Formats: sequence, structure tokens, C-alpha cells
Amino acid sequence: MTKKDAVPASLIPMPENYGNWLADLKNRIQTAQQRAALAVNRELVLLYWQIGQDILQRQTEQGWGAKVIERLSHDLRIAFPEMKGFSLRNLQYMCAFAEAWPDNSIVQQAVAQLPWGHNLVLLSKLKSQELRTLYAQSAVEHGWSRSILEMQIETRRIEREGKAVTNFAERLPEPNTDLARQSFKDPYLFDFLHLGNEAYERDIEDALVKHITQFLLELGAGFAFVGRQVHLEVGGDDFFIDLLFYHLKLRCYVVIELKADKFKPEHLGQLSFYLTAIDQQVKAAEDNPTIGLLLCKSKNKVVAEYALHDKSQPLGVAEYQLVESLPKELQTSLPSIEQIEQGLKEN
Repeated sequence: MTKKDAVPASLIPMPENYGNWLADLKNRIQTAQQRAALAVNRELVLLYWQIGQDILQRQTEQGWGAKVIERLSHDLRIAFPEMKGFSLRNLQYMCAFAEAWPDNSIVQQAVAQLPWGHNLVLLSKLKSQELRTLYAQSAVEHGWSRSILEMQIETRRIEREGKAVTNFAERLPEPNTDLARQSFKDPYLFDFLHLGNEAYERDIEDALVKHITQFLLELGAGFAFVGRQVHLEVGGDDFFIDLLFYHLKLRCYVVIELKADKFKPEHLGQLSFYLTAIDQQVKAAEDNPTIGLLLCKSKNKVVAEYALHDKSQPLGVAEYQLVESLPKELQTSLPSIEQIEQGLKEN
């Protein structure tokens, strides 16, 4: 057969199980690529930390000032013209990074697994070391992009986790109690809906479903959308659940009911009825008991605690906000993210 008549490689018959082996090989290659990228990133972050440590040490021991760091920036950029990141601003950030993580524990921290841009966000947006650690761990666990990390910090996602008023401690078995409590926030921020404070329940529900991706992001990891206005027939009568979810980690259904006014104890009666119906008609034998979350415009915390006290089902009450009203974290005195990025582009 001449070269002209050769069979294209894509049409060559393959032996049995070749497809499975190829798929496995592709997965191994992709895993190796990811590990290599993580290793390169980790080494870069550790290099920046070491440079910051060296500068801090010489500032303390030899009284180095800003002019010396400016000269260092110039010399490093001349020595390594192909590398970015040696601007004066970024060297200042290396010092801040080393100051935030003062010992070799940096090697074991989640920040060493994050890109440098993520660490710039943590340093510029948060003053608390505890919060920096928590947000870094969440970013690694959930694979947040830098923009998502920044959004989560600005909306104070971690500070709001576990703040809903619930009876989970009394109504859920361990170890689900802590996981369930941390899975629910207070308040929930629905500012992405672009609705006014006087919006009706159905308007809010419609908008949440329309923006389901952002809604799921606000709910947090583990929530899977099942449906809205989910129909249930009980004793020949029709009922409709506002929003139904399934939580993949808790292994249970979650019923969410919206109330466009202040919390009232009688609201829980309807929610409890829906939980019973889901447990009887929808829940599989291997599923855990259904959880209910009542989202209201406002609540009296003490009244909510009293109302939940004698309920036999796992229930929670939280507020929602249609307009951003939580204060943002104060900026530190360090350069902003935009300034650092501009510095990274300097030659």
C-alpha cells in the first residue's frame, strides 16, 4: 500500500478495551498536569514568602528602607527580565505575606496551594488571620476562582455560615448536626436579583429560579436544585412547595419556604406539613429526614427560638436581604489588587 493509500490514524481498528484504557490514560495525564501546575504554583508562593522573609529580616537587623527595596526591585527585574512579579508593589506584598505567615507553617497552609492572585485578595480584603485561613481553606476545597473568592469575602460568606436559628442540635443525629448547622446562613443575600425591598414572595421565587446559578452559589456547597412550586397531593387536596433542594452531603431533601414579611410562629406549621409530606411521599429509605428552612424578610431571634423549641422536625429560620446592606471589610493599608496587578505588568 502506498503512502497515499494509507489509512488515517483515526480509522485504524483498535483492539478490545482500547477505549477504556485510553480514557484511563487521559485521566492520568490530566492528573499529572494538575499536580505539576500545583507544584509550580506552590514553589512560586514559597519563593515569594522567602523573599518577603529576607526583606523583613534585613529591615529589622540592618534598617533597610523603601529605597533599598526599590533598588532590589530594579536589580531583580534586570536579572530576570522574563519573570513578572518583582515590582516594588509586589515586593511590598511579599513582605506582608511573610508577616502574615511568620514561620514555616506556611508549607502546611492552604495559602500555599492558592495562586498568588488569591493570596493578594486575602491580604488586601481581610485583616483577621483566622478569617484569611478559613477563606483560604474554602477556596481550596471548593475550587473558587479569584473573582468568586473576592465576592465571597465581600459578602462575608463565612461570617454568615451557621448563623440561622435552628433546632438541629436537638433534632438531628451526630455527625449531621454540625454539618447541617454550617450549611445554613443568616442572612442570605439576594442582591443579585435586582429587586426592591417590597417585592412579593412569588416575584422573589421567580427571580431566584431565573438566577439559579447565583442562588446555588449563595446557598453553598452541596445544594442541588430539585424544583419550584413542587406539587404534592395530600388527601385529595393540592399543595405546592416554594423551592425544593437535595443536599448531597447531608443526604436529605431541603424544603425552602419564602415569606415576604416578618417571621411569625404560625409560618412553621405550613413548613412542618411540607416536611411530613416529602418524608412520606418523596424521601427514599436511605435518605435522612427532610430539613426545612424558612426565609423571611425579618425575624425576632427570641421568638424564632421559642417557636422552634417544641418542633419535632429539623427546622431553621433565617432572613434574606434583597439589597446589599452588610458592611464590607475595610481595606488594609497595603496596595490594592489593581495596583499590584499593574505592578506585575511593569518591566
